[in-house]
Amino acid sequence: MKRFLSISTLLGGMLAAGSCMAEEVAAEAPAVLNSGDTAWMIVATVLVIIMAVPGLAIFYGGMARAKNMLSVLMQVLVTFSLLSVLWAVYGYSLVFTEGNAFIGGLSKAFLAGITPDSLEGTIPELLFVTFQMTFAAITPALIVGGFAERIKFSAVLLFMALWMTFSYLPMAHMVWGGGWIGEMGAADFAGGTVVHMNAGIAALVAAVVLGKRIGFGKEAMPPHNMVLTMVGGSLLWAGWFGFNVGSELAADGMAGLAVVNTQLATAAAVVGWVVVEWLSKGKPSMLGAISGAIAGLVAITPACGFVGPMGAIVLGFIASIISYWAVTKLKNALGYDDTMDVFGVHGVAGIIGALGTGIFMAPSLGGVGYDEGVTMGHQFYVQAVSVGFTIVYVSIVTYIILKVVDLLVGLRVSEEDEREGLDTASHGERAYHS
Repeated sequence: MKRFLSISTLLGGMLAAGSCMAEEVAAEAPAVLNSGDTAWMIVATVLVIIMAVPGLAIFYGGMARAKNMLSVLMQVLVTFSLLSVLWAVYGYSLVFTEGNAFIGGLSKAFLAGITPDSLEGTIPELLFVTFQMTFAAITPALIVGGFAERIKFSAVLLFMALWMTFSYLPMAHMVWGGGWIGEMGAADFAGGTVVHMNAGIAALVAAVVLGKRIGFGKEAMPPHNMVLTMVGGSLLWAGWFGFNVGSELAADGMAGLAVVNTQLATAAAVVGWVVVEWLSKGKPSMLGAISGAIAGLVAITPACGFVGPMGAIVLGFIASIISYWAVTKLKNALGYDDTMDVFGVHGVAGIIGALGTGIFMAPSLGGVGYDEGVTMGHQFYVQAVSVGFTIVYVSIVTYIILKVVDLLVGLRVSEEDEREGLDTASHGERAYHS
């Protein structure tokens, strides 16, 4: 019996040691490319590009007056292109390499050391670079809607380059690149803080600094082509699946959760906006319905991988109602001229989404749950701290950049050019000739 016990003990020890060695080997094994994940991420990247051009461009263009249609398209198109280049030169490195709590380093500037064989998880690192590039390029482009119809084209380009450098890159590093917001435990699956709050707050500051358009509040300035706005908004909705679902970086169950949450939150937000507008104004509008869709997309962005489907519906519905109040009541009360309501939709819905994530990720509400030892109260506190910091940081940085740009090239076009329209005054062409 003693002999049997000693042999069994020895065998047990050998099996345990073998198990530990297997775990160590597995932990040290190099990452392996997954063709399914790679194929999906290529599609996701293209979807986000479609969100910007043509999606965002014609969404904003349709809401502009006809004399400014092409200027809006140009601002979005060239911003997206310029910042794509700057992302490869230094942006990627400053976000995703080791640095400090606020910004990364320059070890991968000009994409140094990244080859076709380099991997990020299960996908090529160059693909990851490009996917993240689309985020960095579309986020500043969102700000175009805040100062459209009155800003110099040269000022747009200089502002965008500086703003990506000093606002987007630090925020992305702090949340996703190993900085203090992410280390604090803030949950932002696909960019509620990094993208939408960031751009929405900047748009508000820009609208205030540039001042109101000539005639704002005194003459009607309706969207010139709601068909284009509807088409552009629909392209944003479709492309947003690349934005949200792609942030999982894999074709897996979590990606499936992000799909259903993105769809349900957006649909619920459309219903919410239509209902509240119908009740308050007597008629639901197309502009309201598509604005509700964007509000829902924004709100679910930070939460899509953390909340359950029913939580997504509630979050989208609530965000659309509060955004409706922001663009109809708050904007009028404060008197700022945010041309395409970037703050009212992206900024406000982004805040609601970030705070709501801390609540609806609770298992009792259908969410995926919190880290071990974390309560709903603590998670909500962390989310609130990240929101508060983002508001303060982005406001200060954006204000300083605008003042620098104004000093260097001037911000606003002349009164004559503004009355003529920026299509001809800035670009020498017209969107329509009949």
